[in-house]
Amino acid sequence: MISQSRYKRQGTYRIFASEFSSSSLTEQKNEEYAPAFIISKIGAKVNRALVCGVLENLERRDGDNGSSYNFSIRDPTGVIRLNIAPFQPELHATAEEMMSRFDSGERFLVLFVGKSRWYESEDGGVFTSLRVEEFCEIDKERYLNWLLSTAESTLKRIESYEQTLEFALDENEIKKSGISEDLVPAIISARNHYQNVDTEEIRLGVLKAISMAAGGSNPVEIQEQDSLENIHSDEKSAEPIEAHAIEGAEPRDIILRILNSNGGELVEYEDLVGACISAGSSREDAENAVMSLKDDTMEISEPKFGFFSISG
Repeated sequence: MISQSRYKRQGTYRIFASEFSSSSLTEQKNEEYAPAFIISKIGAKVNRALVCGVLENLERRDGDNGSSYNFSIRDPTGVIRLNIAPFQPELHATAEEMMSRFDSGERFLVLFVGKSRWYESEDGGVFTSLRVEEFCEIDKERYLNWLLSTAESTLKRIESYEQTLEFALDENEIKKSGISEDLVPAIISARNHYQNVDTEEIRLGVLKAISMAAGGSNPVEIQEQDSLENIHSDEKSAEPIEAHAIEGAEPRDIILRILNSNGGELVEYEDLVGACISAGSSREDAENAVMSLKDDTMEISEPKFGFFSISG
């Protein structure tokens, strides 16, 4: 057996949602206790991350092994997803408290430290999230400080990545760029994997974060408005979900009707469950129907964590 002490504790990255969530390159050795990494487009090699944002969604799922909690938080660049597992009971009480406040309509800022995890779909898509290690509510001042420090770290990564672009994909060549040698392997991996990386788009997200921090605006209000704008932009696709929530229909039939009529587009878990509840089903029956269609009859699939489509 390989000793756990063989692998040292990995450093913690400060990273924005867009850089982390758009990553699709992963790395993990086939050894016990080997750390898992997600490598971003500009070469951040993330095993552990510190992220902050406005709590946008929080739900509990109850299974045979106990309860798990799925979070979504929004920072100025996008949304990042996190999970607390059934085997982390020490975190459940705080999650329950936050869920009670969130369900009552309260919105607040949260800091998370978590480890990289991912789900790979049958067609090879990679969907990232973080397994929560610790978390807490934070105030506006601490959040704005996080924005500035994360912006600084991200700009340094962009600069390091761009410095290497004039060199061939060779470790000795890239070392000539003058960047820190410990960054070279991940940048080489990123350049090999990702095509046509738009560093200006990443930089734009950083500038948006800096602008929020410098302006001293209320991040909860701003990011809640961003979330509402995203919802409104999806209203057209949301209409068919409501239309298929026929009163008295079985949850299974509602779910299949929605997915069959959605033109192959993915539908979020909460939208399916909500449609069933609107038709008179209990949440438990709706959730059981989703899981039965996915795991028992395999009529639907989950190509992206928390999003479903018809199988096939």
